[in-house]
Formats: sequence, C-alpha cells, structure tokens
Amino acid sequence: MSSITPLKFTGISTFSSDLQAILTRATQIAAIPIQQLQNQQGNLITKKQSLSAINGNLQELTGALERLGELGRTRSLAVSSSNANKVSVVNNGVTTSTTYAITEITSVAKAASETTVTGLATADATAVDSDNTLELALGSETFALDLSTYGNNLEGLRDAINASGAEVTATVLNTGSNHYLSVTASASGAKTLQVRTTAGNAGSNILTSTNQGANAVFKLNGLDVVQSDNVISSVVPGLTFTILDTTDPAETINLTSSSSRADLATGLGQLVTSYNATRAKLKLQIGENAGLLSGDYLVGEVSRALRQVTGYQGSGTVKALADLGIELDKTGEMSFKSAKFYSLGTAAIEGAFTFLGTETTGFGGLSRKLDQISNPLTGFIRTQQNNYDAADTRIQKQVDALTARIERMQSGLSQRLQQADALLATLASQQNLLDASIKSVNFSLYGKNQ
Repeated sequence: MSSITPLKFTGISTFSSDLQAILTRATQIAAIPIQQLQNQQGNLITKKQSLSAINGNLQELTGALERLGELGRTRSLAVSSSNANKVSVVNNGVTTSTTYAITEITSVAKAASETTVTGLATADATAVDSDNTLELALGSETFALDLSTYGNNLEGLRDAINASGAEVTATVLNTGSNHYLSVTASASGAKTLQVRTTAGNAGSNILTSTNQGANAVFKLNGLDVVQSDNVISSVVPGLTFTILDTTDPAETINLTSSSSRADLATGLGQLVTSYNATRAKLKLQIGENAGLLSGDYLVGEVSRALRQVTGYQGSGTVKALADLGIELDKTGEMSFKSAKFYSLGTAAIEGAFTFLGTETTGFGGLSRKLDQISNPLTGFIRTQQNNYDAADTRIQKQVDALTARIERMQSGLSQRLQQADALLATLASQQNLLDASIKSVNFSLYGKNQ
C-alpha cells in the first residue's frame, strides 16, 4: 500500500466534505505509480528470499560433495589403536590400509628436571658462589651465568638462568626450612642438565642428577626407535601417534588404518538429504504454480547442476551412483539403499573411492560447479541478490521522489481548495443576505414573505 496519507482538509463552507473528497481522490490517483513501484519492491524481496532458500540447501549439497571428495582422496581411512591408554594415534594424511605393531615400550619421554643438592637458609641473601660466575649446561650447550648483574643468591641465580636464553625454566622452592633452586628443561628428551660453579668442570655441578630427562624408546614392527618426544609424526608417513605409557615385555599394541564404510555411508546419506532438499526448493519455481523465479536463469543453472550430479559417470568398477545404492524414483526423488551399499565387496568399495575422486576431481569435483552458483561471496546467486538490492535501492529513490512530488501537489491543491472554500462560504453568505432582503421587501409590500 502507498505510504502517502491525504492531507486533512478543514473548510468553512458547506462543500468542505466534497473538497476533502477531491483532495483525497487526487492523492490516491497520484499515488498509483508509488503503489506499482512498491509492488515491484515486494516482488524483489520475495525473489531474494526464494533464492536464499535455494542457496541454503545448495550450499549443503556443495558441502556434501566436497566431503565425498575428501573421502575419495583419503580413501576414508580411519586410524585406531588397540590400546589407546598407552599409545594414541591420529590420522595425519595416511594413504594406505595397514597395521603397525608397537612393542617393548621401555621408556616414555620426559623433560630433565633437577634441584640444588644443598638447601640455603634464604633465597635473597645467602651466597651461592664465591666469584659470581657459574655455568649452565643443557645437553651439548653451555651458558655463562654472571651473578654480579642479578645478585649472588638463589633468586639472582634463578633470574640469570631464565635470562640466559637456554630452553629451561628456573624457580626457587621454599620447603619451610630451606630454599632450593629448581631447573626444568622446556623440551623432553635425555640430556645433561647441570649448573656448575666452574665452567667446563662437571664435578662442580650443584644440581642433583636424578632426572636427566628420558627418550621414548620402543620397537615399531621389530625396529628399534628412539625419540626425544612422545608425539611422533616422522616415523610413519601420515600417521601421528603418542607414547603414553610403557608396555609389558609380551604386549603388542597395533596401530591400524583401514577404510571406514560407515563414514562413506554417512557421506552418501548427506548427499541424498541435501539433494532432495535443494530439488524441493527448486520445484517451487517450476511448473504451473511456479513462484516469481519462474524463468530466471538461475533456476536453469541449478537444474543443470543437479542433473550433472545424478548423471555423473565414472570409468572404473563403480560407474554411477546407482552402483553405490543411490536410486532415483519416477518423481526424481533420491534415496539411499544402505543394504545394497553394505553388501558391496572390498573391490567395489575401493572402486567407490576412485569414483568419488577428490575435492577437485571426479564426482567430488562437481562441488566446484555448485560452488560457482552457491558461494556466499562470489556465487551467481549472491550476484543476483546484489542486483536485487541495487534495483530495490533505485526503486526506493523513485518512490521517495514521487512521494515528495505528491506532497507538494497536495499542499498546492489544498491551498487552492481552501481559497475556493472561502469563496464559496462568502458567496453563500451573500446569498443568505440577498434572500433575507427579498423576504423583507415582500413582507413590506405584500404583507407576506413569499
């Protein structure tokens, strides 16, 4: 409806209501173009909402195709550990189905950590060295410590160590009766950790030697492995596993990578759901009772993209979606026959991964075509919605201009009608005076008002 409200006409003549009707009718007629423009705006909003509804489902379909492409690329490989309490495992890009045996975990990697052998009465007053010069040894590296800058006491030694650049952290411990320096390496692994009062002299070490760190030591498929960290990603390509605990001598922990049918079935189910949802939204814009997007080129683009999905043909043992248990009924509705899928042999499952391809090739690569349409930033639908917004802005400017013009018209017409109303009132007053004069003359001449 038009946003123009006719002005309230206030007159003094008996024709005021008629003049109000003239003003109202003139305003209504002038507002007809605004009504037409506002109808166009309403249609634009409806079209934009319809495109948004289609695009939401189309983005889900695009995502489903990408996930299937990812499953094809990774062969839907899932990894597991037969004892995750002692060795956990993560798929970091493994490409083959296989099993690795870990045995004889005799050591778990830990960081070196030592404290001073002798406790001191105070942390900030008792001297720790006679010449203010000490040395920190960490593995094969040594770091000079000058206490003249920080103070010849435990706190000064702590600060000197933390400022040395060595990958350690020093703290002061207070047991209540004595104070001790604690030094802990930042990284795990077996390495020398000493604080020496004489540079180069291991015999002058003032720290304990009870925890010089440890490496992770185990066997992988019978081969000896020694690593300074428990998180190991360089031994098996694509596989990252973490040593958590030691094992009994006869214990074997199997790390297995195998294709997951369940993941593939889930991916196919998501494809079916998102395809049907997209198709249902699209049907609302096609046929006898089609919505405002009927005939829009985007309806054709999406329709062609859906046909590419259902009609895709591979070249391997799995050539079509039907080979994976996905069927279309007479109405075009897609369904997933899980019983048929789970009855497929190993060779067919391997063929399925080849059929799916990757996120950019094969069946999964169809996501690129859909993304051209559905991308929320650069897709065809986003571009069309931007065009609708631009058109709405242009129309609103026309509405505003027409509204201002009608308001000026109303103001001018109201003024002229006010003048006419005043003239009519004056004429009516003159007519009343004339009638009274005639009646007075008649009465004087004839003794009657007639």
